[in-house]
Amino acid sequence: MAKLYFRYGTMNSGKSIEVLRTAHNYEEQGKSVLLFTPSIDNRYGTGIVTSRIGMKKEAIVVEGNTDMYAIVSEKMPHCVLIDEAQFLNKEQIGQLTDICDDLNIPVIAYGLRSDFLGNLFEGSLELFAIADKIEEVKTVCWYCDRKAVMNMRCKDGKPVFVGEQIQIGGNESYIPVCRKCYKSLKRKT
Repeated sequence: MAKLYFRYGTMNSGKSIEVLRTAHNYEEQGKSVLLFTPSIDNRYGTGIVTSRIGMKKEAIVVEGNTDMYAIVSEKMPHCVLIDEAQFLNKEQIGQLTDICDDLNIPVIAYGLRSDFLGNLFEGSLELFAIADKIEEVKTVCWYCDRKAVMNMRCKDGKPVFVGEQIQIGGNESYIPVCRKCYKSLKRKT
């Protein structure tokens, strides 16, 4: 039976590298993969999964009304991979379970656990609730040697603790931090 995996981590934990590595491993064995990415993440172009080390691959663009089940059932790949899964909606996460349960195709979704205030995204919340297997992609705090569990939003190098939940950005906008450093910096603002 196919499973739905949720592999989560902070910014800079290597999630996109893992997506690309997994796609490569399947394709190297002659197996087909469908790669999806939400349209909202257009840092490197719409429909492109890109790692900070320069690796990239085209992906199917997901909008709010995209029926991933219909796309997958037509193509019938060996595996489905999703980058930035936190931006999917609850209905789309349900489609991922249908891909596993009805089509017997494994789905591996990669995304953030929470936003810059520690709140879950809709997609992450649903994945934590219903994924068959949940795995953490780990990295270390920007300021110390502890495990990073928070995404700190920054502007001009200074921490920001107010704003909209979604602001697309990379190293110029977010850094991974541990809870202790996050709380310490928040108290100083």
